[in-house]
Amino acid sequence: MNFETMNIWCWIIPALVGIICGILGYLIGKSSTNEIDNSAELTKLRASNSKLQADLDACNQKVIAANKIVEPAPVTKSAPSTNLGASAASFAAGATTSSIAFDGAAAKAAYGKTIKQDDLKIVEGIGPKIEGMFKDHGIKTWKALSESTVADCQKVLDTGGKRYKIHDPASWPMQAKMCYEGKWKELAKWQEEHKHGKL
Repeated sequence: MNFETMNIWCWIIPALVGIICGILGYLIGKSSTNEIDNSAELTKLRASNSKLQADLDACNQKVIAANKIVEPAPVTKSAPSTNLGASAASFAAGATTSSIAFDGAAAKAAYGKTIKQDDLKIVEGIGPKIEGMFKDHGIKTWKALSESTVADCQKVLDTGGKRYKIHDPASWPMQAKMCYEGKWKELAKWQEEHKHGKL
Protein backbone atom coordinates (compact mmCIF):
# COMPACT_ATOMS: atom_id res chain seq x y z
CA MET A 1 0.00 0.00 0.00
CA ASN A 2 1.34 3.40 -1.02
CA PHE A 3 0.85 5.94 1.81
CA GLU A 4 1.92 8.95 -0.23
CA THR A 5 -0.92 8.62 -2.75
CA MET A 6 -3.38 7.84 0.06
CA ASN A 7 -2.66 11.20 1.68
CA ILE A 8 -3.59 13.00 -1.54
CA TRP A 9 -6.95 11.21 -1.71
CA CYS A 10 -7.63 12.14 1.94
CA TRP A 11 -7.46 15.79 0.83
CA ILE A 12 -9.09 15.57 -2.60
CA ILE A 13 -12.24 13.61 -1.59
CA PRO A 14 -13.38 16.01 1.20
CA ALA A 15 -12.59 19.01 -1.02
CA LEU A 16 -14.68 17.61 -3.88
CA VAL A 17 -17.56 16.75 -1.52
CA GLY A 18 -17.44 20.28 -0.10
CA ILE A 19 -17.46 21.89 -3.55
CA ILE A 20 -20.33 19.68 -4.74
CA CYS A 21 -22.36 20.43 -1.55
CA GLY A 22 -21.73 24.16 -1.94
CA ILE A 23 -22.92 24.15 -5.56
CA LEU A 24 -26.01 22.07 -4.69
CA GLY A 25 -26.83 24.30 -1.74
CA TYR A 26 -26.57 27.42 -3.88
CA LEU A 27 -28.78 25.94 -6.61
CA ILE A 28 -31.42 24.70 -4.15
CA GLY A 29 -31.44 28.02 -2.29
CA LYS A 30 -31.72 30.04 -5.49
CA SER A 31 -34.60 27.94 -6.81
CA SER A 32 -36.64 28.12 -3.59
CA THR A 33 -36.69 31.91 -3.19
CA ASN A 34 -40.09 33.39 -3.96
CA GLU A 35 -40.63 37.05 -4.59
CA ILE A 36 -43.30 38.62 -2.38
CA ASP A 37 -45.63 40.93 -4.23
CA ASN A 38 -46.60 43.86 -1.97
CA SER A 39 -47.88 46.11 -4.71
CA ALA A 40 -51.53 45.78 -3.64
CA GLU A 41 -50.69 46.65 -0.05
CA LEU A 42 -48.52 49.57 -1.17
CA THR A 43 -51.38 50.88 -3.28
CA LYS A 44 -53.75 50.72 -0.28
CA LEU A 45 -51.23 52.49 1.94
CA ARG A 46 -50.66 55.23 -0.63
CA ALA A 47 -54.43 55.77 -0.94
CA SER A 48 -54.76 55.88 2.86
CA ASN A 49 -51.84 58.31 3.09
CA SER A 50 -53.36 60.67 0.50
CA LYS A 51 -56.72 60.56 2.33
CA LEU A 52 -55.05 61.37 5.65
CA GLN A 53 -53.11 64.19 4.00
CA ALA A 54 -56.36 65.63 2.62
CA ASP A 55 -57.93 65.41 6.10
CA LEU A 56 -54.91 67.17 7.60
CA ASP A 57 -55.13 69.95 5.02
CA ALA A 58 -58.85 70.38 5.75
CA CYS A 59 -58.17 70.60 9.51
CA ASN A 60 -55.41 73.15 8.95
CA GLN A 61 -57.82 75.27 6.90
CA LYS A 62 -60.37 75.09 9.74
CA VAL A 63 -57.74 76.23 12.26
CA ILE A 64 -56.78 79.14 10.03
CA ALA A 65 -60.44 80.09 9.62
CA ALA A 66 -61.03 79.79 13.39
CA ASN A 67 -58.06 82.04 14.11
CA LYS A 68 -59.57 84.72 11.91
CA ILE A 69 -62.92 84.49 13.72
CA VAL A 70 -61.78 84.26 17.37
CA GLU A 71 -60.36 87.47 18.72
CA PRO A 72 -58.44 87.13 21.99
CA ALA A 73 -59.85 89.09 24.90
CA PRO A 74 -57.52 91.68 26.46
CA VAL A 75 -55.80 90.37 29.57
CA THR A 76 -55.50 92.63 32.59
CA LYS A 77 -52.47 92.36 34.85
CA SER A 78 -54.59 92.04 37.99
CA ALA A 79 -56.52 88.90 37.03
CA PRO A 80 -55.38 85.84 35.09
CA SER A 81 -57.37 84.97 32.00
CA THR A 82 -59.59 81.89 32.06
CA ASN A 83 -60.85 82.37 28.51
CA LEU A 84 -59.93 79.11 26.79
CA GLY A 85 -60.94 80.41 23.38
CA ALA A 86 -58.45 83.24 23.59
CA SER A 87 -55.74 80.90 24.87
CA ALA A 88 -56.40 78.42 22.08
CA ALA A 89 -56.30 81.16 19.46
CA SER A 90 -53.02 82.55 20.75
CA PHE A 91 -51.43 79.09 20.86
CA ALA A 92 -52.72 78.19 17.40
CA ALA A 93 -51.24 81.41 16.09
CA GLY A 94 -47.89 80.36 17.53
CA ALA A 95 -47.69 83.04 20.18
CA THR A 96 -45.47 82.27 23.12
CA THR A 97 -46.89 83.31 26.45
CA SER A 98 -44.11 82.13 28.68
CA SER A 99 -42.40 85.01 30.46
CA ILE A 100 -40.67 83.08 33.27
CA ALA A 101 -37.51 81.30 32.15
CA PHE A 102 -37.55 77.50 32.46
CA ASP A 103 -34.76 76.11 34.65
CA GLY A 104 -34.23 72.51 33.51
CA ALA A 105 -31.36 71.97 35.97
CA ALA A 106 -33.55 72.84 38.98
CA ALA A 107 -36.30 70.53 37.71
CA LYS A 108 -33.81 67.70 37.24
CA ALA A 109 -32.40 68.29 40.72
CA ALA A 110 -35.87 68.06 42.29
CA TYR A 111 -37.10 65.04 40.30
CA GLY A 112 -33.90 63.21 39.46
CA LYS A 113 -34.80 63.06 35.77
CA THR A 114 -34.83 65.43 32.83
CA ILE A 115 -38.03 67.46 32.58
CA LYS A 116 -39.04 68.98 29.26
CA GLN A 117 -40.51 72.46 29.25
CA ASP A 118 -44.33 72.50 29.27
CA ASP A 119 -44.55 68.72 29.74
CA LEU A 120 -48.03 68.44 31.24
CA LYS A 121 -47.33 64.85 32.35
CA ILE A 122 -45.27 66.19 35.26
CA VAL A 123 -48.59 67.20 36.85
CA GLU A 124 -49.72 64.34 39.09
CA GLY A 125 -52.74 62.67 37.48
CA ILE A 126 -52.00 63.66 33.87
CA GLY A 127 -50.72 60.96 31.57
CA PRO A 128 -49.93 60.91 27.84
CA LYS A 129 -53.56 60.56 26.72
CA ILE A 130 -54.88 63.32 28.97
CA GLU A 131 -51.99 65.54 27.91
CA GLY A 132 -53.03 64.93 24.30
CA MET A 133 -56.62 65.88 25.13
CA PHE A 134 -55.49 69.15 26.72
CA LYS A 135 -53.27 69.95 23.75
CA ASP A 136 -56.19 69.26 21.41
CA HIS A 137 -58.18 71.85 23.39
CA GLY A 138 -55.43 74.47 23.12
CA ILE A 139 -53.92 74.01 26.58
CA LYS A 140 -50.33 73.27 25.65
CA THR A 141 -48.26 74.93 28.37
CA TRP A 142 -48.02 74.97 32.14
CA LYS A 143 -49.08 78.60 32.12
CA ALA A 144 -52.21 77.86 30.09
CA LEU A 145 -53.12 75.00 32.43
CA SER A 146 -52.46 77.14 35.50
CA GLU A 147 -54.83 79.80 34.16
CA SER A 148 -57.57 77.25 33.47
CA THR A 149 -60.32 76.64 36.00
CA VAL A 150 -61.06 73.22 37.44
CA ALA A 151 -64.35 73.32 35.51
CA ASP A 152 -62.44 73.87 32.25
CA CYS A 153 -60.19 70.92 33.07
CA GLN A 154 -63.24 68.78 33.80
CA LYS A 155 -64.78 69.78 30.45
CA VAL A 156 -61.65 68.57 28.68
CA LEU A 157 -61.81 65.27 30.59
CA ASP A 158 -65.51 64.88 29.77
CA THR A 159 -64.70 64.92 26.06
CA GLY A 160 -62.76 61.68 26.60
CA GLY A 161 -65.77 59.70 27.74
CA LYS A 162 -66.55 57.57 30.78
CA ARG A 163 -63.05 56.21 31.26
CA TYR A 164 -61.81 59.64 32.39
CA LYS A 165 -64.53 60.13 35.07
CA ILE A 166 -62.20 58.76 37.76
CA HIS A 167 -59.67 61.57 37.31
CA ASP A 168 -59.89 64.57 39.64
CA PRO A 169 -58.42 67.75 38.10
CA ALA A 170 -58.88 69.85 41.25
CA SER A 171 -55.14 70.29 41.84
CA TRP A 172 -53.93 70.41 38.24
CA PRO A 173 -54.00 74.22 37.78
CA MET A 174 -52.14 74.67 41.09
CA GLN A 175 -49.49 72.07 40.14
CA ALA A 176 -49.11 73.63 36.69
CA LYS A 177 -48.61 77.04 38.31
CA MET A 178 -45.79 75.62 40.43
CA CYS A 179 -44.22 74.19 37.24
CA TYR A 180 -44.59 77.49 35.40
CA GLU A 181 -43.10 79.46 38.30
CA GLY A 182 -40.21 77.00 38.70
CA LYS A 183 -41.14 75.89 42.23
CA TRP A 184 -39.81 72.36 41.65
CA LYS A 185 -38.94 71.44 45.23
CA GLU A 186 -42.34 72.59 46.50
CA LEU A 187 -44.09 70.67 43.71
CA ALA A 188 -42.14 67.47 44.38
CA LYS A 189 -42.88 67.76 48.11
CA TRP A 190 -46.58 68.41 47.46
CA GLN A 191 -46.85 65.47 45.09
CA GLU A 192 -45.13 63.21 47.60
CA GLU A 193 -47.58 64.24 50.33
CA HIS A 194 -50.65 64.05 48.07
CA LYS A 195 -50.52 60.78 46.20
CA HIS A 196 -52.61 60.69 43.00
CA GLY A 197 -52.87 64.51 42.99
CA LYS A 198 -55.83 64.69 45.36
CA LEU A 199 -56.29 67.77 47.51
